[in-house]
Amino acid sequence: MDARAAHGVEAVLFDVDGTLIDSIDLIFESYEHTFAAHGLRVPSRSQLVSDLGRTLRDTFGAACADGALVEELIATYRTFNLARHDELVKPYPGIVETVRSVRDSGLRIGIVTSKLRATARRGLDVCGFGDVFEVFVGMEDCARHKPDPEPIRLALRQLALPAESVCYVGDSPHDMAAGRAAGVRVFAAEWGPFGREHFDGVHVDAWLAHPGAILSTCVPALSSRAGSRAT
Repeated sequence: MDARAAHGVEAVLFDVDGTLIDSIDLIFESYEHTFAAHGLRVPSRSQLVSDLGRTLRDTFGAACADGALVEELIATYRTFNLARHDELVKPYPGIVETVRSVRDSGLRIGIVTSKLRATARRGLDVCGFGDVFEVFVGMEDCARHKPDPEPIRLALRQLALPAESVCYVGDSPHDMAAGRAAGVRVFAAEWGPFGREHFDGVHVDAWLAHPGAILSTCVPALSSRAGSRAT
């Protein structure tokens, strides 16, 4: 048995795109518009999927060695993305209620995303999550980003909790790699754009077939602790 299994879950961290909000069509359209607007080859959607969960700078930097052009690409992407944002983003079915239930159960919850904080908050507000997250780590908060563990380690410091008591729910292999390197338990959201074939060689502690599985996977640990205190 993994030594971490002996510890109860005290907090759950969430990725945003592909995990809490369905913004995948918006992301694809934003990339396609940006590459085409600058006369660059537009990657296939399968290629774009492989970069989901990474920062814009990482994605555009891999496609273009010109640093000034990378900044132009980022600006074009953000302008288009924000213009279409509220029209295209939506919550995954059942996820808002699940997140609120996790919070109401007594677990602490937070966000770790590669998006700018303001953009991520806008998406969460549009989708009806409200101000339920205790910690919020965005792109501008770290020098390194997923799959590097730095963003999750920052969230752990903000929570003042040990890694073994925290879970990270994400949809991408980059999420799983970052969480694993940070020492937290990693749960893969199967309702996002990634199939299991994308996780070849990537450790996953639990596969979540639907949002309600977050509750059945995390909250029983809390309930068990509550029952033992009552006896």
